[in-house]
Amino acid sequence: MDKLLTLLKEKTEKLHLGGGIHKIQKHKEKGKLTAWERIIYLLDDNKPYTEIGIFAGDGMYKEEGGCPNGGVVVVLGYVKNKLCVIVSNDATVKAGAWFPISGKKNLRAQEIAMENHLPIIYLVDSAGVYLPLQDEIFPDKEHFGRIFRNNAKISAMGVPQISAIMGSCVAGGAYLPIMSDYAMIVEGTGSVFLAGSYLVRSSIGEIIDNETLGGASTHSEISGVTDNKYPNDESCLDAIRHIVDKFGDNPYAGFSRIEPKEPAVPFQYIYKQLPEDRLKPYNMIPILEAIVDKESLEEYKKDYGKTIICALARIDGWAVGIVANQREIVKAKKPGNATEMQMGGVIYSDSANKAARFIMNCNQQKIPLVFFQDVTGFMVGSRSEHNGIIKDGAKMVNAMANSVVPKFTFIVGNSYGAGNYAMCGKAYDPRLIYAWPTAQMAVMSGTSAGKTLLQIQEATLKSKGVELTEQDKNKLLKDIETKYTEQLSPYYAAARLWVDGVIDPKDTRKIISMGIEAANHNPTIERYNVGVIQT
Repeated sequence: MDKLLTLLKEKTEKLHLGGGIHKIQKHKEKGKLTAWERIIYLLDDNKPYTEIGIFAGDGMYKEEGGCPNGGVVVVLGYVKNKLCVIVSNDATVKAGAWFPISGKKNLRAQEIAMENHLPIIYLVDSAGVYLPLQDEIFPDKEHFGRIFRNNAKISAMGVPQISAIMGSCVAGGAYLPIMSDYAMIVEGTGSVFLAGSYLVRSSIGEIIDNETLGGASTHSEISGVTDNKYPNDESCLDAIRHIVDKFGDNPYAGFSRIEPKEPAVPFQYIYKQLPEDRLKPYNMIPILEAIVDKESLEEYKKDYGKTIICALARIDGWAVGIVANQREIVKAKKPGNATEMQMGGVIYSDSANKAARFIMNCNQQKIPLVFFQDVTGFMVGSRSEHNGIIKDGAKMVNAMANSVVPKFTFIVGNSYGAGNYAMCGKAYDPRLIYAWPTAQMAVMSGTSAGKTLLQIQEATLKSKGVELTEQDKNKLLKDIETKYTEQLSPYYAAARLWVDGVIDPKDTRKIISMGIEAANHNPTIERYNVGVIQT
């Protein structure tokens, strides 16, 4: 764990450098703060915050020179004691241009604001769409244009949007700040126009400089496109804080919260408890005890369906329902005094039934759900199939997918196959989803996948008349496993925004608390209806 946490720290620190020291120096020579400096200046001192979409783009776009952190920083944090989503373009990364992953990350930020009715603040400093990849970012439903559709939808919801133009803001990107409730601009560095001076000249023959075309004075004094102009980044950010300070409160959802207690078990226990060997069993209960408030864990059906732990608890005072995979090998009692040994991390019919019922209870009682994944999938084989594992698994997926209370997911270890789905993977709309450095996510484990893919490739080559030697097979298997293992990494998942980031386990409690507080801002909870339940 020490090694994994060191890697996490190193990768995070590198991300904070954006496009690198040289690019930061050039950026600051223009009198501008960096993306992170703007966020830290805006946030309240001594208040927690959490980054959304950290490691987006990690290891991607190598032929384009990379796009660290997706070229944009997204944070959930407090401004004047109001929980807000902040989106800050990083102009040290390709001048803040939008790569495909940048668009996906910006949409994720808007999704969080919409789901939780949180004010969203855009700190704009972007050259617009990254043209060499325009076909992957421009026209589709989840591409660049969806941002402005969301601007309109967020406005219609009555959720505040504030934009500060602190650098370039060109072409279609110009609509983002101007569709916000407030639009401010920084003198000398901020500019906003549908087409820059070069394009204007080539299009209509007009010769004009960018400042006159769309600078701070033009839009604050002539066009009225922006509300006010400010001499520097700091004064503009001060104005944002003054505006947020005036926002009134809205009704809350009413999730239960009492005075928090520290966990009974120190978080360092987690580091020692998780085994390096993924096949080695361990007890999930002490790990949960290091996250929940002291003496608050109340197990549901403790002696039944034991490969999934279901429990009511409190985390930082908030009431939660926990659904977690138990990794110990357990004994399950069967009719006629018989017992069955069940493998930890596997979902059996009894545990699926228990989890489905517990999830339904939490929805009836307005208790947010937290999932801790270390799952290898559903039990297979004739015995499980004859017992109806598919319908029992479907029951659990149905109860979870239709859940109307907020859901939060943490991938502790394995997250394989349909187990990822049943335990509220990204496809099932968790409000926040994070991975620990110990996480692995894929259709199946690397060993199983390697052997399966080897058989497929061997059969393909054989059909072409190619026979593999044992040496060839071993080399092919090694190549397959190397590639597959890379895809198992939590950073591979975070790069593609399958999770909102990779975190130190000690931050889990903070993220859950902030997540439920955010969710509490949206008072609308639909009626719970699971439709047809398989029996």
